[in-house]
Amino acid sequence: MGLLRAIFRPNYAQKLSLLAALPLVVAVAAIAALVAHQARTMAEKEIQSLEEQLLQAKKAELRNYVTQARNGFAHIYGPAAPDDAEAKERVAQILAAMIYGQDGFFFVYDYDGTNLVSPRQTDFINRNWEGLTDSAGTPVVDEFVRLAQKGSGWHSFMWEKPSTGEEAQMLAYVLGLQDWRWAIGTGVFIDDVLSSVAASRAEVETRVRRTFIYIGVIALTALLAVFASGMVLNIRERRLADAKLKELTQRVFDAQEEERGRVARELHDGISQMLVGIRFALDNSRRRLMRGDHEKAQGPLDKGLDTLTTAITEVRRISRDLRPGVLDDLGLGPALQALTDDFAARTGIETDFSTVVFRNRLDQDAKIALYRIAQEALTNIERHAGATKVSIDLRGHKKGATMRIADNGCGLPDEQGRSGPGIGLRNMEERIEQLDGSLRILSSRGTQSGTVIEIRLPLSHLLPPGDEARAG
Repeated sequence: MGLLRAIFRPNYAQKLSLLAALPLVVAVAAIAALVAHQARTMAEKEIQSLEEQLLQAKKAELRNYVTQARNGFAHIYGPAAPDDAEAKERVAQILAAMIYGQDGFFFVYDYDGTNLVSPRQTDFINRNWEGLTDSAGTPVVDEFVRLAQKGSGWHSFMWEKPSTGEEAQMLAYVLGLQDWRWAIGTGVFIDDVLSSVAASRAEVETRVRRTFIYIGVIALTALLAVFASGMVLNIRERRLADAKLKELTQRVFDAQEEERGRVARELHDGISQMLVGIRFALDNSRRRLMRGDHEKAQGPLDKGLDTLTTAITEVRRISRDLRPGVLDDLGLGPALQALTDDFAARTGIETDFSTVVFRNRLDQDAKIALYRIAQEALTNIERHAGATKVSIDLRGHKKGATMRIADNGCGLPDEQGRSGPGIGLRNMEERIEQLDGSLRILSSRGTQSGTVIEIRLPLSHLLPPGDEARAG
């Protein structure tokens, strides 16, 4: 159901996939069109060649018929005079008897256009057909006479087919008897040739359409397979992303609860107890003042003031841990310097901080991320490393900015490497990933070589010169 919903209601990523598939569709369509064009071109050449071969065969057949007919009356025509009527009559009878097949016959016209022989259409005999044309307006008898006067020739025209009574394409061969001024010839109907050619063209079109269908089906199948695979992968990735988002949200909630618990413990164990002590001292001093013992009231009052000063310092420390004001006021370098100084004073671990002058060139997100990573790293060193020396180096370069935190402690435990990073290291990684940076951790357990954390931020998080004031 989810897959169907994704298909009919694609999201932005799926729309991009569809848009990316358009060049594939266009390419397949172009290939199909090219294949069809090439197939039609090659088939047309083959059909034309076939048509030419069939027509040549018909022409050879007609030429052979006329040659045989001339050989049949050559002994009469040869010695006869131009006005020998008896010879002409004998030759006309020979030609009238030469019929073959269902539609084959010989015809004779004199040069004036009068039909002398037409055995299958006797109503033509002894009638003048000068100017006769077929249904398409093509001259017939006049062209016979012209070709005969030249000696011989071929002529194609529409003529009534004796066997069917319908018009069909006819191919005729005409020979001239110049002494008698006769045009004799015969013809064959080539509708069978045209039918064969038309059938071949229809078969070619059928093959082209079938090829189009095959290519379309293959392309559509491939496109649907790619699209369905993309949908499945997209849905799977969305589910994984949703699961990771839920996990990240839960970790954020856990971190918030942990931070609230830490602040609550510090308030309860530190500030609350100090305030109770201050209240006790002030109450003690008030009772002594009420009894008139002014000298003894001074001691508890001084102690209460000292405890109040300590409480104020503790509140400032907690506030600085939550959001150091020096980070906004002076920049990352002074904020890290204050962090390391406080860490060294509180833990007694030798801490060294070095940097170049950034002039607030880092944007706000980058400053907060690097400060929190340094804060998290120092907390881990204090709790787990057992180190005696820590160094933090921060500097900018032509590719961006780099912060390096190193200690000489015991390194990370092996079981942590197998089960994955702890929540502190995961927080570091997620902060850097959001800034398109990289986090590298080098650690050797048990060699006292310590741990090195190296953070790299891209150049995109360094503001151009002149924007330092806005960054501050």
